[in-house]
Amino acid sequence: MECTETDCEAEAAVELHMPWGETRPVCAAHARVLSREDGVVAQPLSSADETLPDGATD
Repeated sequence: MECTETDCEAEAAVELHMPWGETRPVCAAHARVLSREDGVVAQPLSSADETLPDGATD
């Protein structure tokens, strides 16, 4: 699954749950920036085991 951010072709690694919008899969780089907003919950995708640090998807 690809990142849902515009012009990004990276593999999605995290699902962002945003209280003001839809839940969407994004790559690790976009998740790092977007998850800093209040109320956003970042949930690692189990399919991203090789992309994320050890233990991140446990």
